[in-house]
Amino acid sequence: MTGGGAANKAANNVIGEWFGHRVFPIVAETPESLSDQEAERCPFITRATGKNTDCVKQKNSKGVCTISSTSNGTRQDWLACPFRALDDSMLQDAAHRLFGYTAGDDVKIIAATVLADKGAADELRKRVADGKPSIVYFQNKLGGEISISPTDRSPEFSFDATMIEMKSDSGGALTVGRYGIFEIQTMDFHGTYRKSVELLRWARHAHKGEFGESVASHPQWLAEGIEGPNIANAFKRTFYQMMFKFQIGAHDASAGCIFAIPRAVWESWQRHLGRPDLVQHTDGTWRLVQDGQQPDDNPPAWIYVFDVEQSQTQTPNALNLWRVIGTDAAALSHYTLDVSPEAALATGGSVGRLRETITMRLAKYLPELRPAPKGRQRKASGVSPGQTKI
Repeated sequence: MTGGGAANKAANNVIGEWFGHRVFPIVAETPESLSDQEAERCPFITRATGKNTDCVKQKNSKGVCTISSTSNGTRQDWLACPFRALDDSMLQDAAHRLFGYTAGDDVKIIAATVLADKGAADELRKRVADGKPSIVYFQNKLGGEISISPTDRSPEFSFDATMIEMKSDSGGALTVGRYGIFEIQTMDFHGTYRKSVELLRWARHAHKGEFGESVASHPQWLAEGIEGPNIANAFKRTFYQMMFKFQIGAHDASAGCIFAIPRAVWESWQRHLGRPDLVQHTDGTWRLVQDGQQPDDNPPAWIYVFDVEQSQTQTPNALNLWRVIGTDAAALSHYTLDVSPEAALATGGSVGRLRETITMRLAKYLPELRPAPKGRQRKASGVSPGQTKI
């Protein structure tokens, strides 16, 4: 791994990981990282399927997994690709939590496309017949997203990832049990990744043998054309989906719904949620509940807040769960549509200053609306300082 003082001189928004491996603020330079970057391979889909798989992104954003940004005031990683969340430990935690497995259970999680192999399919059948917990999941490029059809009163929706518990029926035949919804929040950034991706490709070939040192000493290569995250639009787009999918997760046929988001996203949401206080639960998880309501031991919806590790020994870097928050659609609605607007309407809040803002904007065209400067008085003519006019 290569690092140094270059991070201190970096722009606000830079590529953090490229083809699954860290390029900022330290640079992974291992045989595995260099091989993935040379082949333009996605290590996460490759690991999930057992087959070498190219990055599925378009040319201009090829290989971009995370963006390191100071948008929240401190430097944090934001996800730019949903496949970056294919982290074994987080998927295991999600499966155990949604389907109620215990810590010692041997849970097998299998991408649907793996079952195209007869041996893998037969192994799954045997596990299920033996009563061993077995989960199959669908995701874009891994069997395709699962969708619910529109009706004349509801929209069509697809799920980022759907986990399905495989069971045996009373006669021993393979059957489908409950399903769980696993959503991954990525972030759109203003600007373009194109120039930075081109520079990384160039460095990969022009600086073979010294790629890490070259990138570490030229952090500007990672920032060309990349601007800040589109936070407001992302929350607006995500809020309705969360409400809808949390409700689906509460259905009897469902095991629940998990929204997985980077810590950077959770912190950017705080103003939209009215900066709520979380309640710590006895099992070490947290709850987002309305004031006066008792936390639910087994809520239908969860928000997984994670950090991307910056390790010098493990690459790709692991995702570390920072908060596991149980909640429901009603609580989310309360904080977004009640608490946050109340803060804006409070005395001295942003809405209270709205009239002043409007007046100042109009004064640009109607100068008589401009208020007199505070603390200034017109000096009486013909009077020297220290004299009193009679």
